[in-house]
Amino acid sequence: MIIQPDAVDWDRPGAAHVRLSFGLDGSWGSSLVPLTVINPTKPASSSPSTVAIFGGTHGNEYESQLALTRLCADLDPAQVTGRVIIMPRLSEDACRHGTRSAVEDGVNMNRAFPGDPNGTLSYRIAHFVSSMIIPQAEVILDLHAGGRECAYALCTSLHPLPDPARFDQALELAALFATPYVFIYSRQLATGLLTDYAEDQGKIAIGGEFGGGETVSPTGVAHVYQGVINVLRRRGILPGEPEPILGRQPGAGRIVRADDLSDYVPAPCAGLWEPVVPLGSDVRSGQLLGRLYDVDHHPARFEPIRAHRDGVLIACYQRAVCETGRTLIVVGDHVPR
Repeated sequence: MIIQPDAVDWDRPGAAHVRLSFGLDGSWGSSLVPLTVINPTKPASSSPSTVAIFGGTHGNEYESQLALTRLCADLDPAQVTGRVIIMPRLSEDACRHGTRSAVEDGVNMNRAFPGDPNGTLSYRIAHFVSSMIIPQAEVILDLHAGGRECAYALCTSLHPLPDPARFDQALELAALFATPYVFIYSRQLATGLLTDYAEDQGKIAIGGEFGGGETVSPTGVAHVYQGVINVLRRRGILPGEPEPILGRQPGAGRIVRADDLSDYVPAPCAGLWEPVVPLGSDVRSGQLLGRLYDVDHHPARFEPIRAHRDGVLIACYQRAVCETGRTLIVVGDHVPR
């Protein structure tokens, strides 16, 4: 069913699968953004919890698109005691074209929040999420992969929070995806993120990086699919207890913290990038992590990229061709539990 964004019946019992029609800016047509709302088939005896889950915020990141599309069909309203909202292809235009940003307006959806009801396509979709979904949800999950540029050690992610109790709740939910790493990252590197806005509204907001290279990681899909179920179980929306994922117990991941901009090392020049250390490695200050070759000279000169501190290599640039200023490496602290 295709409906206008203001026509969603959020309280309808059972599962509602619709496509929201957002008018295009440059042609006569619409971007049809999928939305699933699952409510209990019978009225809840107490105030129900609501979890909102997003995939396809970037169109060339596929693990969440696939896992959440399957969950839309697999979740049984008869088993649900709260509300589940799923948007598996949030930036539908970008998903359709396999690009990071929407082709229609050139906007990166994860820089568009809180959006604008009178803006271009991406800003109007972001405004719908900010005004209609985030206010009713206690937990927000925005699930990513590295796309073309960045490779991450398989991780869930969250920001440092000034409220220790809310941070502990967020960390507990992030651990339910049973990834090898939980990445605590900086808010300083970009603005307009979905999770930033949700946190500012007092919500528990969890991200994650479950693949990369514009491919599909079966491991990443499995962690997204079961990780969401684990969160819904922990929140009391589904029955049962969180389960291991591919043999990994929830809560067993290493916590890596890189919440300072100095932990994000940019490329000093353009060139060909040669990483030499596997993701997730423990590294020492001064250790060679890669070489950036200036191929306009022969023999090519290279800039050695070294670890600026002891820690864990949690992310690095994954394409061979690198532009000046791209983040090459991220080294974070290992935080003991």
